[in-house]
Amino acid sequence: MESGHEEHPQASSGLPRRAVLGAAAGVAVAATGAAAGCSLFRSTPPRDDVDRLFGELDDKIEKEMQAHAIPGAAVGVWYKGREHVRGFGVTNVDNPEPVDGDTLFRIASTTKPFTGTAVMRLVDAGKLDLDATVRTYLPDFAVADPTVSAGVTLRELLNHASGWLGDYFQDFGRGEDALTRFVAGMARLPQLSSRGGLFAYNNSAIDVAGRVLEKVTGSTYEQAIENLLLDPLELHRTRFFTDELVGYRFAAPHKMVNGQAAFDPSMWYLPRSGDPDGGLISSARDQLTFARFHLGDGSAPNGTRILSPGMLREMRVVSGPGGTLAVELNGMGVTWALRPTDQRVPVVQHGGDVPGQHSGFFVVPDRDVAFTVLTNSESGTRLTSALCVDDWVLKRFAGISNLPATPRTLSASQLAPYEGRYVAQVIEGDGTLRDFHTRLTADKGRLRYRVLSPQDQPIDPGPGDTDALAFYRDDYVLTLDVDGTPRGSRADFIRGSTGQVVWFRLGGRLNRKLIA
Repeated sequence: MESGHEEHPQASSGLPRRAVLGAAAGVAVAATGAAAGCSLFRSTPPRDDVDRLFGELDDKIEKEMQAHAIPGAAVGVWYKGREHVRGFGVTNVDNPEPVDGDTLFRIASTTKPFTGTAVMRLVDAGKLDLDATVRTYLPDFAVADPTVSAGVTLRELLNHASGWLGDYFQDFGRGEDALTRFVAGMARLPQLSSRGGLFAYNNSAIDVAGRVLEKVTGSTYEQAIENLLLDPLELHRTRFFTDELVGYRFAAPHKMVNGQAAFDPSMWYLPRSGDPDGGLISSARDQLTFARFHLGDGSAPNGTRILSPGMLREMRVVSGPGGTLAVELNGMGVTWALRPTDQRVPVVQHGGDVPGQHSGFFVVPDRDVAFTVLTNSESGTRLTSALCVDDWVLKRFAGISNLPATPRTLSASQLAPYEGRYVAQVIEGDGTLRDFHTRLTADKGRLRYRVLSPQDQPIDPGPGDTDALAFYRDDYVLTLDVDGTPRGSRADFIRGSTGQVVWFRLGGRLNRKLIA
Protein backbone atom coordinates (compact mmCIF):
# COMPACT_ATOMS: atom_id res chain seq x y z
CA MET A 1 0.00 0.00 0.00
CA GLU A 2 1.28 3.45 -0.84
CA SER A 3 1.65 5.82 2.07
CA GLY A 4 0.05 8.78 0.34
CA HIS A 5 2.89 11.00 1.55
CA GLU A 6 4.62 13.29 -0.92
CA GLU A 7 8.32 13.83 -1.23
CA HIS A 8 10.02 17.22 -1.13
CA PRO A 9 8.61 19.26 -4.01
CA GLN A 10 12.12 19.65 -5.46
CA ALA A 11 13.07 15.98 -5.03
CA SER A 12 13.40 13.17 -7.51
CA SER A 13 13.50 9.47 -6.80
CA GLY A 14 15.47 6.60 -8.21
CA LEU A 15 18.95 7.34 -6.88
CA PRO A 16 20.51 4.77 -4.58
CA ARG A 17 20.61 5.83 -0.97
CA ARG A 18 24.06 6.65 0.33
CA ALA A 19 25.43 5.96 3.78
CA VAL A 20 23.71 7.67 6.69
CA LEU A 21 26.57 8.19 9.09
CA GLY A 22 27.03 9.97 12.39
CA ALA A 23 29.98 12.02 11.31
CA ALA A 24 30.09 13.82 14.61
CA ALA A 25 29.45 10.79 16.68
CA GLY A 26 30.93 9.16 19.70
CA VAL A 27 30.87 10.03 23.33
CA ALA A 28 31.38 8.67 26.78
CA VAL A 29 28.42 8.96 29.08
CA ALA A 30 27.66 9.78 32.58
CA ALA A 31 25.23 7.79 34.60
CA THR A 32 23.91 11.04 35.99
CA GLY A 33 21.90 13.61 34.05
CA ALA A 34 22.28 17.28 34.81
CA ALA A 35 19.53 18.79 36.89
CA ALA A 36 17.82 15.45 37.43
CA GLY A 37 14.48 15.86 39.10
CA CYS A 38 13.84 19.39 37.83
CA SER A 39 12.70 20.93 34.59
CA LEU A 40 15.31 22.35 32.22
CA PHE A 41 12.72 24.18 30.15
CA ARG A 42 13.32 27.59 31.66
CA SER A 43 15.83 30.37 31.24
CA THR A 44 17.89 32.68 33.43
CA PRO A 45 18.76 36.37 33.03
CA PRO A 46 21.30 37.26 30.33
CA ARG A 47 24.98 37.40 31.20
CA ASP A 48 27.69 39.30 29.37
CA ASP A 49 30.00 36.28 29.11
CA VAL A 50 27.18 34.20 27.64
CA ASP A 51 26.45 36.80 24.97
CA ARG A 52 30.15 37.02 24.17
CA LEU A 53 30.44 33.26 23.67
CA PHE A 54 27.33 33.16 21.52
CA GLY A 55 28.84 35.95 19.42
CA GLU A 56 32.12 34.07 19.05
CA LEU A 57 30.21 30.98 17.92
CA ASP A 58 28.28 32.98 15.34
CA ASP A 59 31.53 34.44 14.01
CA LYS A 60 33.09 30.97 13.82
CA ILE A 61 30.13 29.60 11.86
CA GLU A 62 30.13 32.50 9.41
CA LYS A 63 33.87 32.16 8.86
CA GLU A 64 33.64 28.42 8.17
CA MET A 65 30.65 28.87 5.87
CA GLN A 66 32.51 31.44 3.81
CA ALA A 67 35.68 29.33 3.66
CA HIS A 68 33.85 26.21 2.48
CA ALA A 69 31.04 27.70 0.37
CA ILE A 70 28.25 26.46 2.65
CA PRO A 71 25.00 28.18 1.61
CA GLY A 72 23.04 27.74 4.83
CA ALA A 73 23.29 26.55 8.41
CA ALA A 74 21.35 26.67 11.66
CA VAL A 75 22.60 26.29 15.23
CA GLY A 76 21.09 25.65 18.63
CA VAL A 77 22.92 25.95 21.97
CA TRP A 78 21.82 25.46 25.57
CA TYR A 79 24.33 27.11 27.92
CA LYS A 80 24.01 28.57 31.42
CA GLY A 81 20.25 28.36 31.33
CA ARG A 82 19.89 30.17 27.99
CA GLU A 83 18.98 29.11 24.48
CA HIS A 84 20.76 30.47 21.43
CA VAL A 85 18.98 29.47 18.21
CA ARG A 86 19.61 31.16 14.87
CA GLY A 87 20.17 30.63 11.18
CA PHE A 88 22.86 31.71 8.72
CA GLY A 89 22.90 32.11 4.96
CA VAL A 90 20.23 30.90 2.57
CA THR A 91 18.07 27.85 1.96
CA ASN A 92 18.87 27.52 -1.74
CA VAL A 93 21.41 29.25 -3.96
CA ASP A 94 18.90 29.22 -6.85
CA ASN A 95 15.96 30.59 -4.86
CA PRO A 96 17.52 32.17 -1.77
CA GLU A 97 15.50 32.64 1.37
CA PRO A 98 17.09 33.29 4.75
CA VAL A 99 17.75 30.35 7.06
CA ASP A 100 16.47 30.76 10.62
CA GLY A 101 16.20 28.54 13.67
CA ASP A 102 12.96 27.00 12.39
CA THR A 103 14.18 26.15 8.88
CA LEU A 104 13.90 22.43 8.14
CA PHE A 105 16.86 20.17 7.33
CA ARG A 106 17.33 16.44 7.10
CA ILE A 107 19.01 15.41 10.35
CA ALA A 108 20.01 12.00 8.91
CA SER A 109 21.52 9.67 11.53
CA THR A 110 20.57 11.88 14.46
CA THR A 111 17.25 10.11 13.85
CA LYS A 112 18.79 7.07 15.57
CA PRO A 113 18.55 8.53 19.11
CA PHE A 114 14.86 9.21 18.42
CA THR A 115 14.43 5.53 17.54
CA GLY A 116 16.36 4.53 20.66
CA THR A 117 14.37 6.87 22.90
CA ALA A 118 11.09 5.49 21.57
CA VAL A 119 12.30 1.96 22.27
CA MET A 120 13.14 3.00 25.83
CA ARG A 121 9.63 4.33 26.35
CA LEU A 122 8.35 0.84 25.60
CA VAL A 123 11.03 -0.71 27.81
CA ASP A 124 9.90 1.65 30.57
CA ALA A 125 6.32 0.46 30.03
CA GLY A 126 7.32 -3.21 30.19
CA LYS A 127 6.49 -3.85 26.54
CA LEU A 128 10.08 -4.43 25.40
CA ASP A 129 13.19 -5.96 26.96
CA LEU A 130 16.58 -4.75 25.70
CA ASP A 131 18.16 -8.13 26.41
CA ALA A 132 15.45 -10.21 24.71
CA THR A 133 16.27 -11.65 21.31
CA VAL A 134 14.98 -9.93 18.21
CA ARG A 135 13.03 -13.11 17.43
CA THR A 136 11.01 -12.52 20.59
CA TYR A 137 9.31 -9.75 18.61
CA LEU A 138 10.08 -10.74 15.00
CA PRO A 139 9.95 -14.59 14.93
CA ASP A 140 11.04 -14.83 11.30
CA PHE A 141 14.02 -12.49 11.59
CA ALA A 142 17.14 -13.73 9.80
CA VAL A 143 20.51 -12.64 8.51
CA ALA A 144 22.97 -14.94 6.74
CA ASP A 145 24.38 -16.42 9.97
CA PRO A 146 21.74 -18.69 11.61
CA THR A 147 23.33 -18.46 15.07
CA VAL A 148 23.33 -14.67 15.02
CA SER A 149 19.78 -14.64 13.64
CA ALA A 150 18.57 -16.61 16.64
CA GLY A 151 20.67 -14.91 19.32
CA VAL A 152 21.00 -11.21 18.52
CA THR A 153 19.31 -8.98 21.08
CA LEU A 154 17.47 -5.70 20.86
CA ARG A 155 20.31 -4.04 22.80
CA GLU A 156 22.87 -5.27 20.24
CA LEU A 157 20.83 -3.67 17.47
CA LEU A 158 20.93 -0.34 19.27
CA ASN A 159 24.62 -0.34 20.24
CA HIS A 160 25.93 -1.35 16.78
CA ALA A 161 27.32 -4.71 17.93
CA SER A 162 25.29 -7.15 15.80
CA GLY A 163 28.26 -7.71 13.48
CA TRP A 164 26.53 -8.05 10.11
CA LEU A 165 26.88 -5.76 7.07
CA GLY A 166 25.30 -2.48 8.11
CA ASP A 167 25.19 -0.43 4.91
CA TYR A 168 22.18 -2.08 3.31
CA PHE A 169 20.20 0.56 1.42
CA GLN A 170 17.86 -1.35 -0.87
CA ASP A 171 14.80 0.72 -1.71
CA PHE A 172 11.42 -0.97 -1.17
CA GLY A 173 9.29 1.99 -2.14
CA ARG A 174 7.06 4.40 -0.28
CA GLY A 175 4.39 1.98 0.94
CA GLU A 176 3.66 1.16 4.56
CA ASP A 177 5.18 -2.29 3.99
CA ALA A 178 8.60 -0.85 3.04
CA LEU A 179 10.24 -1.63 6.38
CA THR A 180 8.70 -5.12 6.54
CA ARG A 181 10.08 -5.95 3.12
CA PHE A 182 13.44 -4.42 3.98
CA VAL A 183 13.88 -6.54 7.10
CA ALA A 184 12.82 -9.69 5.22
CA GLY A 185 15.55 -8.91 2.68
CA MET A 186 18.21 -8.90 5.39
CA ALA A 187 18.50 -12.69 5.15
CA ARG A 188 21.27 -12.07 2.60
CA LEU A 189 23.43 -9.90 4.88
CA PRO A 190 26.84 -11.47 5.61
CA GLN A 191 28.36 -11.50 9.09
CA LEU A 192 31.50 -9.34 9.24
CA SER A 193 32.43 -9.89 12.88
CA SER A 194 31.25 -11.91 15.83
CA ARG A 195 28.06 -10.76 17.53
CA GLY A 196 28.97 -8.34 20.33
CA GLY A 197 32.64 -8.44 19.38
CA LEU A 198 33.30 -5.19 17.52
CA PHE A 199 31.73 -1.80 17.12
CA ALA A 200 30.76 -1.39 13.47
CA TYR A 201 28.30 1.35 12.53
CA ASN A 202 25.14 -0.42 11.45
CA ASN A 203 22.25 1.35 9.79
CA SER A 204 20.33 -1.84 9.03
CA ALA A 205 20.36 -2.94 12.68
CA ILE A 206 18.62 0.29 13.70
CA ASP A 207 16.05 -0.34 10.97
CA VAL A 208 15.30 -3.72 12.56
CA ALA A 209 14.65 -1.89 15.83
CA GLY A 210 12.24 0.32 13.90
CA ARG A 211 10.42 -2.78 12.67
CA VAL A 212 10.19 -4.00 16.28
CA LEU A 213 8.48 -0.70 17.14
CA GLU A 214 5.98 -1.35 14.36
CA LYS A 215 5.16 -4.83 15.63
CA VAL A 216 4.75 -3.84 19.26
CA THR A 217 2.72 -0.67 18.64
CA GLY A 218 0.66 -2.03 15.74
CA SER A 219 1.37 1.11 13.70
CA THR A 220 3.87 2.28 11.14
CA TYR A 221 7.30 3.21 12.45
CA GLU A 222 6.72 6.89 11.62
CA GLN A 223 3.40 6.99 13.47
CA ALA A 224 4.97 5.24 16.46
CA ILE A 225 7.66 7.93 16.68
CA GLU A 226 5.04 10.66 16.43
CA ASN A 227 2.91 9.11 19.17
CA LEU A 228 5.76 8.18 21.51
CA LEU A 229 8.02 11.23 21.12
CA LEU A 230 7.31 13.98 18.62
CA ASP A 231 3.85 14.94 19.81
CA PRO A 232 4.53 14.57 23.57
CA LEU A 233 7.70 16.68 23.23
CA GLU A 234 5.84 19.25 21.09
CA LEU A 235 8.31 18.82 18.22
CA HIS A 236 5.86 20.13 15.65
CA ARG A 237 8.51 20.78 12.98
CA THR A 238 10.00 17.29 13.21
CA ARG A 239 8.47 14.72 10.87
CA PHE A 240 9.36 12.13 8.22
CA PHE A 241 7.12 13.36 5.39
CA THR A 242 7.08 16.76 3.77
CA ASP A 243 3.30 16.85 3.37
CA GLU A 244 3.11 17.00 7.17
CA LEU A 245 5.27 20.13 7.07
CA VAL A 246 3.41 22.22 4.50
CA GLY A 247 4.03 25.94 4.89
CA TYR A 248 7.42 25.58 6.55
CA ARG A 249 10.72 26.60 4.99
CA PHE A 250 13.09 23.84 3.83
CA ALA A 251 16.86 23.96 3.38
CA ALA A 252 17.67 22.49 -0.05
CA PRO A 253 20.57 20.05 -0.54
CA HIS A 254 23.64 21.23 -2.47
CA LYS A 255 26.57 19.48 -4.09
CA MET A 256 29.94 21.09 -4.74
CA VAL A 257 30.86 22.06 -8.32
CA ASN A 258 34.23 23.73 -8.90
CA GLY A 259 34.34 24.84 -5.28
CA GLN A 260 30.85 26.32 -5.28
CA ALA A 261 27.54 25.02 -3.96
CA ALA A 262 25.00 23.94 -6.59
CA PHE A 263 21.43 22.94 -5.78
CA ASP A 264 20.75 19.27 -6.57
CA PRO A 265 17.12 18.19 -5.96
CA SER A 266 17.95 14.49 -6.42
CA MET A 267 19.87 14.56 -3.16
CA TRP A 268 16.70 14.96 -1.11
CA TYR A 269 15.23 11.51 -1.75
CA LEU A 270 15.73 8.68 0.78
CA PRO A 271 14.02 5.28 0.81
CA ARG A 272 11.30 4.95 3.43
CA SER A 273 12.82 1.69 4.66
CA GLY A 274 15.70 3.74 6.10
CA ASP A 275 13.51 6.06 8.17
CA PRO A 276 14.48 4.50 11.55
CA ASP A 277 18.19 5.09 10.90
CA GLY A 278 18.06 8.48 9.20
CA GLY A 279 14.74 9.76 7.85
CA LEU A 280 13.75 12.62 10.12
CA ILE A 281 13.38 16.23 9.00
CA SER A 282 13.76 18.81 11.78
CA SER A 283 14.88 22.29 12.80
CA ALA A 284 17.61 23.57 15.08
CA ARG A 285 14.97 24.71 17.57
CA ASP A 286 13.30 21.30 17.73
CA GLN A 287 16.68 19.57 17.95
CA LEU A 288 17.59 21.72 20.93
CA THR A 289 14.29 20.84 22.62
CA PHE A 290 15.11 17.14 22.13
CA ALA A 291 18.60 17.72 23.54
CA ARG A 292 17.24 19.47 26.62
CA PHE A 293 14.84 16.58 27.18
CA HIS A 294 17.87 14.29 27.35
CA LEU A 295 19.55 16.66 29.82
CA GLY A 296 16.50 16.65 32.05
CA ASP A 297 14.48 14.28 34.17
CA GLY A 298 12.39 12.70 31.41
CA SER A 299 9.66 15.33 31.37
CA ALA A 300 8.18 17.11 28.35
CA PRO A 301 8.15 20.93 28.15
CA ASN A 302 4.68 20.94 29.76
CA GLY A 303 5.87 18.79 32.67
CA THR A 304 4.36 15.50 31.50
CA ARG A 305 6.54 12.51 32.32
CA ILE A 306 7.75 10.86 29.08
CA LEU A 307 10.57 8.64 30.32
CA SER A 308 11.90 7.76 33.75
CA PRO A 309 15.29 9.22 34.73
CA GLY A 310 16.62 5.67 34.99
CA MET A 311 15.79 4.95 31.36
CA LEU A 312 17.48 8.17 30.25
CA ARG A 313 20.59 7.19 32.19
CA GLU A 314 20.59 3.67 30.77
CA MET A 315 20.74 5.10 27.28
CA ARG A 316 24.00 6.78 28.29
CA VAL A 317 25.72 3.77 29.85
CA VAL A 318 28.36 1.96 27.81
CA SER A 319 26.85 -1.36 26.73
CA GLY A 320 28.64 -1.98 23.44
CA PRO A 321 32.28 -2.03 22.31
CA GLY A 322 34.21 1.13 21.52
CA GLY A 323 36.49 2.22 18.70
CA THR A 324 36.20 5.28 16.48
CA LEU A 325 33.43 7.13 14.71
CA ALA A 326 35.08 10.42 13.69
CA VAL A 327 36.03 10.74 17.38
CA GLU A 328 37.20 8.06 19.77
CA LEU A 329 34.49 6.11 21.56
CA ASN A 330 34.44 4.65 25.04
CA GLY A 331 31.63 2.55 23.63
CA MET A 332 28.03 2.77 22.55
CA GLY A 333 24.94 3.17 24.67
CA VAL A 334 21.40 2.85 23.40
CA THR A 335 21.93 4.61 20.02
CA TRP A 336 24.20 7.19 21.66
CA ALA A 337 27.90 7.36 20.85
CA LEU A 338 29.82 7.83 24.09
CA ARG A 339 32.84 10.05 23.74
CA PRO A 340 35.72 10.43 26.21
CA THR A 341 37.41 13.74 26.96
CA ASP A 342 40.76 14.65 28.46
CA GLN A 343 39.03 15.86 31.64
CA ARG A 344 37.05 12.60 32.02
CA VAL A 345 33.81 14.52 31.57
CA PRO A 346 31.59 12.41 29.32
CA VAL A 347 29.97 13.66 26.13
CA VAL A 348 26.90 12.04 24.57
CA GLN A 349 26.89 12.52 20.84
CA HIS A 350 25.53 11.75 17.42
CA GLY A 351 25.37 13.40 14.04
CA GLY A 352 24.17 12.68 10.56
CA ASP A 353 25.20 12.72 6.92
CA VAL A 354 23.13 12.27 3.78
CA PRO A 355 23.88 13.70 0.36
CA GLY A 356 23.79 17.48 0.55
CA GLN A 357 22.89 17.76 4.25
CA HIS A 358 25.14 17.25 7.29
CA SER A 359 24.51 17.78 10.97
CA GLY A 360 26.06 17.46 14.42
CA PHE A 361 24.50 17.00 17.86
CA PHE A 362 25.80 16.48 21.39
CA VAL A 363 24.95 16.96 25.05
CA VAL A 364 27.26 17.19 28.07
CA PRO A 365 25.11 16.11 31.03
CA ASP A 366 27.69 17.04 33.69
CA ARG A 367 27.87 20.60 32.35
CA ASP A 368 24.20 21.06 31.39
CA VAL A 369 25.27 21.94 27.83
CA ALA A 370 23.64 20.99 24.53
CA PHE A 371 24.61 21.78 20.95
CA THR A 372 23.26 21.12 17.48
CA VAL A 373 24.22 22.37 14.01
CA LEU A 374 22.55 21.71 10.65
CA THR A 375 23.92 22.44 7.16
CA ASN A 376 22.66 22.20 3.59
CA SER A 377 25.67 21.28 1.43
CA GLU A 378 28.23 18.53 0.90
CA SER A 379 30.86 20.92 2.24
CA GLY A 380 28.86 21.14 5.46
CA THR A 381 31.05 18.37 6.83
CA ARG A 382 33.78 20.97 7.28
CA LEU A 383 31.53 22.97 9.62
CA THR A 384 30.18 19.99 11.56
CA SER A 385 33.73 18.69 11.96
CA ALA A 386 35.00 22.06 13.19
CA LEU A 387 32.22 22.30 15.77
CA CYS A 388 31.44 18.71 16.77
CA VAL A 389 34.53 16.60 16.02
CA ASP A 390 37.12 19.19 16.94
CA ASP A 391 36.63 20.51 20.48
CA TRP A 392 36.21 24.21 19.70
CA VAL A 393 32.66 24.23 21.11
CA LEU A 394 33.41 21.83 23.96
CA LYS A 395 36.28 23.98 25.22
CA ARG A 396 34.29 27.20 25.27
CA PHE A 397 30.90 26.02 26.47
CA ALA A 398 31.76 22.96 28.58
CA GLY A 399 35.40 23.54 29.56
CA ILE A 400 36.55 20.17 28.22
CA SER A 401 38.71 18.96 25.35
CA ASN A 402 39.44 15.96 23.15
CA LEU A 403 41.89 13.27 24.14
CA PRO A 404 45.36 14.41 22.99
CA ALA A 405 46.42 13.35 19.49
CA THR A 406 49.85 14.50 18.29
CA PRO A 407 50.74 13.13 14.83
CA ARG A 408 53.80 10.88 14.73
CA THR A 409 56.23 10.06 11.96
CA LEU A 410 56.80 6.30 11.72
CA SER A 411 59.47 4.27 9.96
CA ALA A 412 58.74 2.17 6.88
CA SER A 413 58.99 -1.01 8.97
CA GLN A 414 56.50 0.36 11.50
CA LEU A 415 54.04 1.24 8.72
CA ALA A 416 54.44 -2.04 6.83
CA PRO A 417 51.82 -4.04 8.82
CA TYR A 418 49.15 -1.51 7.84
CA GLU A 419 49.95 -1.25 4.14
CA GLY A 420 47.74 -3.00 1.63
CA ARG A 421 44.35 -3.12 -0.03
CA TYR A 422 41.15 -2.89 2.01
CA VAL A 423 37.54 -3.46 1.01
CA ALA A 424 34.17 -2.37 2.42
CA GLN A 425 30.79 -3.45 1.10
CA VAL A 426 27.52 -1.61 0.53
CA ILE A 427 24.19 -2.83 -0.84
CA GLU A 428 22.88 -0.06 -3.08
CA GLY A 429 19.31 1.13 -3.54
CA ASP A 430 18.73 -1.30 -6.41
CA GLY A 431 19.93 -4.24 -4.32
CA THR A 432 23.38 -4.53 -5.92
CA LEU A 433 26.22 -5.54 -3.60
CA ARG A 434 29.14 -3.21 -4.31
CA ASP A 435 32.73 -3.37 -3.12
CA PHE A 436 34.66 -0.19 -2.30
CA HIS A 437 38.44 -0.65 -2.40
CA THR A 438 41.11 1.55 -0.86
CA ARG A 439 44.88 1.23 -0.77
CA LEU A 440 47.21 2.33 2.02
CA THR A 441 50.92 2.82 1.29
CA ALA A 442 53.78 4.15 3.39
CA ASP A 443 54.89 7.66 2.43
CA LYS A 444 57.12 10.01 4.43
CA GLY A 445 56.28 8.50 7.79
CA ARG A 446 52.53 8.33 7.18
CA LEU A 447 50.05 6.23 5.25
CA ARG A 448 48.90 7.54 1.90
CA TYR A 449 45.15 6.90 1.56
CA ARG A 450 43.70 6.31 -1.91
CA VAL A 451 40.26 5.21 -3.01
CA LEU A 452 40.49 2.89 -6.04
CA SER A 453 38.35 3.26 -9.15
CA PRO A 454 36.44 0.31 -10.71
CA GLN A 455 39.44 0.10 -13.06
CA ASP A 456 41.68 -0.39 -9.99
CA GLN A 457 43.32 3.02 -10.37
CA PRO A 458 43.89 5.37 -7.43
CA ILE A 459 41.63 8.42 -7.35
CA ASP A 460 43.33 11.63 -6.25
CA PRO A 461 41.54 13.34 -3.36
CA GLY A 462 39.69 16.59 -3.92
CA PRO A 463 39.51 19.59 -1.60
CA GLY A 464 38.61 18.41 1.88
CA ASP A 465 39.02 14.71 1.09
CA THR A 466 41.29 12.45 3.10
CA ASP A 467 44.78 12.26 1.60
CA ALA A 468 46.81 10.56 4.34
CA LEU A 469 46.69 9.00 7.79
CA ALA A 470 49.03 9.96 10.64
CA PHE A 471 49.40 7.74 13.68
CA TYR A 472 49.07 9.40 17.07
CA ARG A 473 49.15 6.20 19.12
CA ASP A 474 49.35 2.50 18.36
CA ASP A 475 46.71 1.54 15.78
CA TYR A 476 44.97 4.96 15.94
CA VAL A 477 45.26 7.61 13.22
CA LEU A 478 44.22 11.14 12.34
CA THR A 479 42.94 11.81 8.82
CA LEU A 480 44.88 14.51 6.92
CA ASP A 481 44.03 16.85 4.05
CA VAL A 482 46.17 17.16 0.93
CA ASP A 483 48.16 19.95 2.62
CA GLY A 484 48.84 17.72 5.63
CA THR A 485 46.36 19.48 7.91
CA PRO A 486 44.44 17.17 10.27
CA ARG A 487 40.78 17.04 9.27
CA GLY A 488 39.76 16.38 12.88
CA SER A 489 38.50 12.84 12.33
CA ARG A 490 40.07 9.78 13.93
CA ALA A 491 40.14 6.19 12.70
CA ASP A 492 41.69 2.95 13.90
CA PHE A 493 43.04 -0.46 12.93
CA ILE A 494 41.81 -3.70 14.47
CA ARG A 495 44.05 -6.71 14.93
CA GLY A 496 43.15 -10.40 14.86
CA SER A 497 43.92 -13.13 17.38
CA THR A 498 47.51 -13.52 16.14
CA GLY A 499 48.22 -9.80 16.22
CA GLN A 500 47.92 -9.13 12.49
CA VAL A 501 45.96 -6.15 11.14
CA VAL A 502 42.57 -7.43 9.99
CA TRP A 503 40.38 -4.31 9.71
CA PHE A 504 40.70 -0.59 9.11
CA ARG A 505 37.75 1.19 10.73
CA LEU A 506 36.95 4.52 9.07
CA GLY A 507 33.71 6.39 9.70
CA GLY A 508 32.71 3.48 11.90
CA ARG A 509 32.78 1.10 8.92
CA LEU A 510 34.92 -2.03 8.80
CA ASN A 511 37.28 -2.21 5.83
CA ARG A 512 38.73 -5.71 5.56
CA LYS A 513 42.42 -6.04 4.75
CA LEU A 514 42.87 -8.17 1.64
CA ILE A 515 46.54 -8.12 0.63
CA ALA A 516 49.78 -6.46 1.67
